[in-house]
Amino acid sequence: MTNQITCELCTELGAEIIYQGKEWHVVMVDDVHYPGFCRVIWNDHVKEMTDLTPAQRNSLMDAVWQVEQAVREVMQPAKINLATLGNKVPHLHWHVIPRFSDDAHFPLPIWAEPKRLATPAMLASRQALLPALRKNIAQRFAA
Repeated sequence: MTNQITCELCTELGAEIIYQGKEWHVVMVDDVHYPGFCRVIWNDHVKEMTDLTPAQRNSLMDAVWQVEQAVREVMQPAKINLATLGNKVPHLHWHVIPRFSDDAHFPLPIWAEPKRLATPAMLASRQALLPALRKNIAQRFAA
């Protein structure tokens, strides 16, 4: 297990907490090029899905599916990318990334070299959807 003090997900948020649960939390990542990019982060510092019990895995994955559905409903992307990498940050988390055919990297992963520049107007229109996305996610987990 990695020392929690050196873990970015344990020590700095770099994102806005949308929902804080007992086992996991949902954040909206502050990424100007990818409005609506969210993460579902396991609260305890564990590295792999198999470090969790089956019930915990189900809880985490249900949260990922709920966030994905909220992003789809509000952002209306061409595609959703789900990723759990953790090579640089070995703390269990899932990326939920709305993808659009006109985003800077499409159809490549957002971590690839950009293929085009995103226009300010396009980014602004997607940024305008973020209050609705925050509300949708929060409502899904309020009960």
